[in-house]
Amino acid sequence: MDIVTLAQATETSFKGLGAVGYGLAAIGPGIGIGIVVGKTIEGMARQPEMAGQLRTTMFLGIAFTEALALIGIVTGFIF
Repeated sequence: MDIVTLAQATETSFKGLGAVGYGLAAIGPGIGIGIVVGKTIEGMARQPEMAGQLRTTMFLGIAFTEALALIGIVTGFIF
């Protein structure tokens, strides 16, 4: 048995690891979005007159945090 045949015989492939990787990558953004929304609600409760500006800032924070989840799903497809 030559080296190429031996390497092919020991090669294993795991299917579905991209989904597991994305699941792990989504944990961080999920926690981050929860913190952003929670702190925004606290800010709105303390200063109701700032609700509009806080809401706008919250949506920007959610968009940037969600970008991490999108990066996670793209790397799941690449690797």
